[in-house]
Amino acid sequence: MKKISFFLISSLFLALVFGQTLNAQSNKEEVELYQSIFGMEKKAVVADFLKLETTSPFWAIYDEYETARKALGKDRLNALEDYVANYDKMDDTKYDEVIASMVSLRKDTDKLIDTYYKKVKKACGSKTAAQFFQIEAYFVSAIRLEIMEGIPYIGEFDKK
Repeated sequence: MKKISFFLISSLFLALVFGQTLNAQSNKEEVELYQSIFGMEKKAVVADFLKLETTSPFWAIYDEYETARKALGKDRLNALEDYVANYDKMDDTKYDEVIASMVSLRKDTDKLIDTYYKKVKKACGSKTAAQFFQIEAYFVSAIRLEIMEGIPYIGEFDKK
């Protein structure tokens, strides 16, 4: 599962962040396409991990969660695009803005998982909720790692 997940995550984020953008409309459509593909493949990994019946109430909650997660994903992508576009011209104000955005997105993502953990627990029990939490924490950690490995660190390309 881990190899599949890292491949999915790597492909998605590297294509989105560093791919060519023709215009805002095509970029939006491209993001939606990637999120749709990633979402379907991710759902298959989650299904394999949780081994729940298709009639389980978990799946309705999961679909709701994924809708909210995708919205945060778009915000994260916008923040990354802004970071890449402004990398070589940042000042103190922009550094603070970048870090504030990263902190806010991290908190929002963690809060979303916590909220849906509680919803899954109420509908499906503690074991399923714990499994949901565990696999989502894995995906979030893998995505965060992939992003950090895929973007330049602040000052990395400064002339010495």
